[in-house]
Amino acid sequence: MELLYQGNRRFVAGETIEPHRNLSRLKEIADRQTPFAAFLGCADSRVPIEIIFDQGFGDLFVTRIAGNVATSENIGSLEFGTQVLGAKVLYVLGHTNCGAVAATMKREPVPGQISSLFQFIRPAVRSVGNDLDAAVAQNVRLQAQTLAEASPVLAERIRCGNLIVAGGVYDLATGRVTPVSLDGT
Repeated sequence: MELLYQGNRRFVAGETIEPHRNLSRLKEIADRQTPFAAFLGCADSRVPIEIIFDQGFGDLFVTRIAGNVATSENIGSLEFGTQVLGAKVLYVLGHTNCGAVAATMKREPVPGQISSLFQFIRPAVRSVGNDLDAAVAQNVRLQAQTLAEASPVLAERIRCGNLIVAGGVYDLATGRVTPVSLDGT
């Protein structure tokens, strides 16, 4: 956890060291990856997870989907990242001004299959009312809870102390990641 938060502090201060971001690192890990953390993050183009935590090739195993929702596909990927690749931290990252959460709050028709995400976000919106920031943080909590409870693989790793589940909200204006209390996950 501290490696992540140190990297974010460097990013916010404009003092990144950009570790493992060169071709020699890529060649070093070409045959095997061993990320120390796995992420469920939003697909928003303003949330480049490796950059905001000042990490590089092979450090993070990242899954991204609008609204950082725990679908079965993402859960399976995160099981792989933790069980097979050995990530010790499972981090759910939301962000300020999340369009998926805002759209869920509006309850208006949207084109195509965009609304298929709303079912995962709606419980967070229901529990906090019409406060976007609170809904984003609550969505992080609920998605972390889903990861911890819906997957026997992840649940066992947590129970045995081989996996830490954490969450936070990335502020688009400052670059700072603020931890979110997960209340028992």
